[in-house]
Amino acid sequence: MENLLLPIFALLTLAVVATHGALPPEVYWKSVLPNTPIPKAVTDVLHPDWVEEKSTAVNVGKGGVNVHTGRGGGTNVNVGGKGGGVSVNTGHKGKPVYVRVGPKSPFNYRYAATETQLHDDTTVALFFKENDLHYGTKMDLHFTPSSNQATFLPRQVADSIPFSSSKVDDVFTKFSIKPESEEANVVKNTLSECEETSIKGEEKYCATSLESMVDFSTSKLGKNLVVLSTEVDQETGLQQYTIAPGVKKISGDKAVVCHKQNYPYAVFYCHKTETTRTYSVPLEGANGIRVKAVAVCHTDTSQWNPKHLAFQVLKVKPGTVPVCHFLPEDHVVWVQK
Repeated sequence: MENLLLPIFALLTLAVVATHGALPPEVYWKSVLPNTPIPKAVTDVLHPDWVEEKSTAVNVGKGGVNVHTGRGGGTNVNVGGKGGGVSVNTGHKGKPVYVRVGPKSPFNYRYAATETQLHDDTTVALFFKENDLHYGTKMDLHFTPSSNQATFLPRQVADSIPFSSSKVDDVFTKFSIKPESEEANVVKNTLSECEETSIKGEEKYCATSLESMVDFSTSKLGKNLVVLSTEVDQETGLQQYTIAPGVKKISGDKAVVCHKQNYPYAVFYCHKTETTRTYSVPLEGANGIRVKAVAVCHTDTSQWNPKHLAFQVLKVKPGTVPVCHFLPEDHVVWVQK
């Protein structure tokens, strides 16, 4: 995304005016959920000083929107990127089966698998069966860091920016995106997924700010919550992990799962379900790396698209067995304590 300098500076000016006297996003979290720690997936897209101006450099968040003007006249702008994920191979014959997180997200259960979603790619998430979640199970995993560095904007700023397919041209103008570019297709795809109707038994919402994600999740589950994300000690390549002692089911079957989308600023696709089991899963890598993984198992898949990727990977039919996946590092799950 090029030539974003003027739009970003205008956005910064709007942010300063709109948020005067308002609570910063992380302070809003603490005011609503004082007993719930902010998970790493959220802190990674926040910054204590979300607007910082030093000399000729302006930063919004932890790298989501950066503008640097050097003495030589050059300009470097970064407005997000591709998402991270988890790859899994549970030892079946042949090559590992990988799943791309996009262009159609495997976490949107209305969609059939695309021809390009099964391939040898490391930016992935793989589905597996619930009966694999026990001590001693070995899986070949690759937890890939997210290169989607887009950060949250304060709610007042995010709410002032159109978020609708009917106004996508306004979004392009705001961020100086060329209508026929790859970035434009990413924006249109995210808007399309957010505007799709939810499947039966689920409620969905695309949160364009941390405050709106907090409000949606607490409106569905209350305020006595645990919010979890996968945490990796150190990024490594594909290797074998063993499930260590301490697999723990977290609370009941109600949950809100939020998946980070590709967009110029942080947007999370959230869906609330009452047929989800959440697990904390300690993993130990062959090289000693430890991962505090979060696994989500969907116990009712009867309303999913019969051609969804999960069914092709697991060779099962909708509604027959629980379908599980590890959360990528930039996704979060909200459950009741």
